[in-house]
Amino acid sequence: MEVVKAILEHIGTHNPLLNAFAYLDADAALAAARQSEQRWRDGAQLSELDGIPVTVKDLLLAKGWPTLYGSRVVDPNQDWNEDSPAVARLREHGAVLLGKTTTAEFGWKGFGDSPLTGITRNPWNPAHTPGGSSAGAAAAAAIGFGPLHVASDGGGSVRQPAAFSGVFGFKPSFGRVACYPAARNGTLFHVSPLTRTVRDAALLLNAIARPDARDPHALPPDDRDWRAGIEQGVTGLRIAYSPDLGYAKVDPEIAGLVARAVKVFGELGAKVEQTAPPIEESLHDILRVFSATAAARLFETLPQERLSLAERGFQEVAEQGRQIGATRYLAAVQAREAFTRAWNAFFEKWDLLLTPTTATAAPPVEQGATDPRSATSPFTYPFNLTQQPAASIPIGFTANGLPVGLQIVGARYRDDRVLRAARAYERGFPFATTDTVR
Repeated sequence: MEVVKAILEHIGTHNPLLNAFAYLDADAALAAARQSEQRWRDGAQLSELDGIPVTVKDLLLAKGWPTLYGSRVVDPNQDWNEDSPAVARLREHGAVLLGKTTTAEFGWKGFGDSPLTGITRNPWNPAHTPGGSSAGAAAAAAIGFGPLHVASDGGGSVRQPAAFSGVFGFKPSFGRVACYPAARNGTLFHVSPLTRTVRDAALLLNAIARPDARDPHALPPDDRDWRAGIEQGVTGLRIAYSPDLGYAKVDPEIAGLVARAVKVFGELGAKVEQTAPPIEESLHDILRVFSATAAARLFETLPQERLSLAERGFQEVAEQGRQIGATRYLAAVQAREAFTRAWNAFFEKWDLLLTPTTATAAPPVEQGATDPRSATSPFTYPFNLTQQPAASIPIGFTANGLPVGLQIVGARYRDDRVLRAARAYERGFPFATTDTVR
């Protein structure tokens, strides 16, 4: 109870500047905390998460709370009577749900603003974006609005804001965390933990990584403790390193910090080698087909009289999607399959891949974004196409004091290896927080 009260007080002090919440329910959180406190006194606690504060991104349903997707198009006057699978699992574990964190409109872009909630700001420097679309979750994790945050990643929407905000973001293998309703961008969408530490992400994954009958893509039950083996280190692992994935233009300061972090893995006992990964020049075009057609289909399902309320850039993406025919779409599906096969073959030789998470540090909030996956994060979306596990860990700061992230990618379904490598780095170089530097 006292922890929840302290976090709510902390939110009251700092959220007016940062704008991390689309919806905050202090009364419900306090009531849940009281119930949890009684369960612990009775020796009837539901899990290790019983009583732990958690936030949920406003792209995921939570019973009793409006899910508005950062959009003025969605009618808030509905019966909000269903939980998404991750939220349902959290309730079963006794977690205290604080509220819904902000998102770019329907998660369409990598910036932290929306027509509904306005601008979300970076705790390290409020003049800069925390990234997107999981803007509120990243800002909340960085400033300490609770330890655990459930977000989503459809092209980098957890890893990019994790890098910009100096926290840990983990995109599990596709289907590891069940999703319902189906995301607008379908099989690109991964429900993901966003936390300050690797072990916290693994703890959260223990609760939410469960199948759900509503998700036909959910992986079979896996009752492992995702913290098991996380302390094994990286000795003997074969790690590939690509500073640019063969096409990205990376800020020299980012590149230097990443190269320094990569050396650490060699010092920790891994076999690290710079190599050329299987990247196609047309990769962004493939992503664009899926993103644009998904936007077009979404717009068909929304109230037509309210579509003009959507962000102009998002409307333009939907219009592009309407021009994509079935033949071009199926060609993109086939190209994606070929790309995935190439990466499957790549990971028969390598255990992990290291890259920068982003090509730049967090841009100023007024810069905005006009593309679903802007030039700041060319490293993230390839691994939504392949559905592989990937994480971003903080590795330092620019001269201007903005966080920088390193991306760790694993073979499909080897989520454990990604967590293990991230923990190995974290153990030697604990992540700085806004608490420790101020």
